[in-house]
Amino acid sequence: MKALMEEEGLPYNAERNMTYNSRLAQELAKWAEGKAKADEIHDPIFRAFFVDVENIGKREVLVGIAEKAGLPADEAMEVLVSRSFKEAVDEDWRRCAELGVTAVPTFVIGRTMMVGAHPYEELERLAQRAS
Repeated sequence: MKALMEEEGLPYNAERNMTYNSRLAQELAKWAEGKAKADEIHDPIFRAFFVDVENIGKREVLVGIAEKAGLPADEAMEVLVSRSFKEAVDEDWRRCAELGVTAVPTFVIGRTMMVGAHPYEELERLAQRAS
């Protein structure tokens, strides 16, 4: 796995041996998207999980990530405590189920789907087939 990640320029800690529930991270990211901060939050969450081996299921960890991304810590905590983006994430999950998405990453273009990490050239062919 580490070689594949490095090949794509993605950081990865091969010593990572824990998996944490990412549901709260998804809700935080949904909130950040509404604030036009999706790019600012997704990469730090990825890094926290895959590189720094942090528990992204913990509110305190996520609030710290949000704060470093330039988002207000108090609002981030309120989003996580109130679960105000739970329904929005549930809807995302429902849509994925309807599309037949069962793994991450999955690329969907039109009615064509590709599951897993693939080189750019394969994604380009997917886009060409779908158009």
